[in-house]
Amino acid sequence: MALKSTIYKARLGLADLDRSLYADHALTLARHPSETEERLMMRLLAYALCVPADDARGALTFAAGLSDTDAPDLWQQDLTGALVQWIEVGLPDERRIAKVCARAEQVSVLAYGSTATAWWAQTGPKVARWANLRVWQLNPEDSRALAAMAARNMALQVTVQDGTVGVADDNHHLSFEPRRLR
Repeated sequence: MALKSTIYKARLGLADLDRSLYADHALTLARHPSETEERLMMRLLAYALCVPADDARGALTFAAGLSDTDAPDLWQQDLTGALVQWIEVGLPDERRIAKVCARAEQVSVLAYGSTATAWWAQTGPKVARWANLRVWQLNPEDSRALAAMAARNMALQVTVQDGTVGVADDNHHLSFEPRRLR
């Protein structure tokens, strides 16, 4: 018998002062049986960092990710089906990055984990030609601390100011600065 995804509900209050974006989002995330809470929270953080100010060019949505190797973790498609944003969480290989950079207007990667620095040292030079690629790295301590905030029903306030991200719930407050690699 196959294991089912675990459903997480998140009420996300976003105050992104860097983009003058203030919004509340009610989100439903499906955690794949092989997915960790750390990765789930990285997807939620990627949503907060990349959500557009409006849905005029389509909404940013959680995609199949782990369930479909051809799908990203999040994406934004316009009404014609054209890819506006393609967002990956983790350490994708350079072939995957090149393939999606040729298809999407904007590609973003949120790298995390203890091997992210070594991954970028190897992958960075191979993807340098793609002008539509943005890459951030989160320190392993910060991604683990964010994972500790995961709950099946969560209410999070995310504040972004001068590149610093603050995430708070009723019991925790975490502040970190994702390192812009590209």
